[in-house]
Amino acid sequence: MQKGSLVRRTRQNTADVWEFRWREPGPDGVRRHRRLVVGSAVEVGDESAARMAVAALQLEINIDDVRFRQNTATVSELFEHFLQQELRMESGWRTFSTRHTYEGYLRKWIVPRWGSRVVDSLRAGEIELWLRSLPLARASCAKIRNLMSVLFNHGIRHGISRTNPIRLVRQSAKRKKVPFALPADQIQRLVAALPFREKTLVLLAAGTGLRMSELFALKWADVHFDSGEIDVVRSIVMQVVGPCKTEVSQRPIPMDPLLADALRSWQAQTRFRAPSDWVFASGQTRGRKPYWGQPLMRSIIRPAAIKLGIDSRIGWHTFRHSYSTLLRITGADIKVMQELLRHASSRMTLDTYTHVVTEAKRRAQSEVVKLLVSPAQDAS
Repeated sequence: MQKGSLVRRTRQNTADVWEFRWREPGPDGVRRHRRLVVGSAVEVGDESAARMAVAALQLEINIDDVRFRQNTATVSELFEHFLQQELRMESGWRTFSTRHTYEGYLRKWIVPRWGSRVVDSLRAGEIELWLRSLPLARASCAKIRNLMSVLFNHGIRHGISRTNPIRLVRQSAKRKKVPFALPADQIQRLVAALPFREKTLVLLAAGTGLRMSELFALKWADVHFDSGEIDVVRSIVMQVVGPCKTEVSQRPIPMDPLLADALRSWQAQTRFRAPSDWVFASGQTRGRKPYWGQPLMRSIIRPAAIKLGIDSRIGWHTFRHSYSTLLRITGADIKVMQELLRHASSRMTLDTYTHVVTEAKRRAQSEVVKLLVSPAQDAS
């Protein structure tokens, strides 16, 4: 099984480059020398980084080697192959958000624990025990489990692994805690306490249920004051613009007159009000990029909530959960709620996003008790 050779070549007018060399059979069966420029020394850095960049290529070169078929590929090598084939920027299979999440889980959790293991030596039982030991939410463990399954299926497709042990790994995704939702009065108090920019952001988030990635990806051309609608056509994650989370998410939503008034007031104040401008364009980038959502939440919105006595750790998704819960309290039909939240199924709307508050439970229970107890019994 050949590893190839990696050399640093000097270029006269440009930076040095890392070049990978190997031999492979040609059409006539004669082995010929091949070479590939991995990248410049500036881009790739040291030899270790260059070898990581060619790990996927090394697997492809040795895919038909007898010794390779003895299952000597490690999880780290499989990861590098997956990274090059599936998670590279030009790949159209997955959104930037998905690629970023996959690589994060792989680098932080999967590779440090299993990277040195031979791919076909992993067993379902040991992986299951490891997942149970992780200090993560069940949903996160379920994502790691599913990602490992994707990784091993990739190995099977490319002849790197023979089986997928993850198919037998049990991992529940059921939440241990109910997601927090703010009641209407706390949202009112929070909105009143915030600066104008954050006031507009929170009001729009809590009044539409937009995800953070959709909220900050809005452009003025998406806001239709005449028809009272907002088009949701893109998302932005770590300043990278892409499609919405799902196809169902890419739908227009209604815009209440009070929300329209708030957006008109913000449009009158911001310097960036052209149709092609971001609704929440950042002045630091001269309007070329929108604000980052998390710094605003961390430095302005969350501290304001704490001062108001809102102890629970809120985030942008809190407002989406709150929107769903408030829709339910007001008696909205489940199908209407599904359309407003742009979920693929009504089960997602009910199971994950709607948390009926205690007062609503009391009212519902009282209505049932009234049917069971006669007026005469009640009087006694």
